[in-house]
Amino acid sequence: MLKNNIMAAQHSPFDLNQFLATRTAAVNAALNQFLPSEKTKPATLHKAMRYSLFAGGKRMRPAVLLAAAAACGGQAADAMPLACAVECIHTYSLIHDDLPAMDNDDFRRGKPTNHKIFGEGIAVLAGDALLTQAFEIAGQAKGWPRYSHRDLVLEIARASGSLQLVGGQVADLEGENKKLSLNELRYIHERKTSALLCCTVRLGGMSANCTPGQLQALTAFGSNIGLAFQVIDDILDVTQTSEQLGKTAGKDVAVQKATYPAIVGVEKSRKIATQLTNKAFAALKIFKGKAVALEALAEYLLKRDK
Repeated sequence: MLKNNIMAAQHSPFDLNQFLATRTAAVNAALNQFLPSEKTKPATLHKAMRYSLFAGGKRMRPAVLLAAAAACGGQAADAMPLACAVECIHTYSLIHDDLPAMDNDDFRRGKPTNHKIFGEGIAVLAGDALLTQAFEIAGQAKGWPRYSHRDLVLEIARASGSLQLVGGQVADLEGENKKLSLNELRYIHERKTSALLCCTVRLGGMSANCTPGQLQALTAFGSNIGLAFQVIDDILDVTQTSEQLGKTAGKDVAVQKATYPAIVGVEKSRKIATQLTNKAFAALKIFKGKAVALEALAEYLLKRDK
């Protein structure tokens, strides 16, 4: 049960705040090294890329990736290029999501969205550049006996492409002002949000040369926690303020977008998120206590308020 896992995590010496703080600092330092400076031509483009990338995100995906690597006995330094690559893809997707042609949002992470500062054209190109940058960074990972550079590139490309992340965005756009079933909504969430989170967890395992059994367990964890993450996001959109979220609250309702609360209500949505997190916890049993960081992150994502 999740309750028992949470109690165990609470009595554990593991310090999630310290883990997040140290990993965020390390990821930021690595990203700063990987990306061209603001002065590198074309300067406007590189300023736009850095504006969104360093806008104060929680670096949750890199933290999850590094935690997965640790669960499999890997080293943070080996996993870091993949952690940075995933963050570049996540940031690109946010820049494009916020565009007027997409979700048309004015704020992200408490700051004006990229296109509000640099214009729509540069915002589109900044997103394109970050997506491409992700593959350049991932190419600097060393590769492992079980997982070659080919495997890493395929993993990232599949999660980011038309069958997953981009496909989910398309289905999300086409679902506006329509009454969707819960299965149709799950299809969107599994692709738009869960796919990249699942890829993130898998890449963490790969960076530690994990066994096939470990990779299977991480896949189950990632897919469940990824879907739970989006269910909580849906809930927060209707229960929190724009100031709390750092982005415009109530956007989903305004465009009549299908969400879990809209279809099943807030309380049942919370139960679904808890059930998914239970499944994520169960998947980690194979690690026999070595996945404490992943467990703490799963609990944090379930209980977050922004």
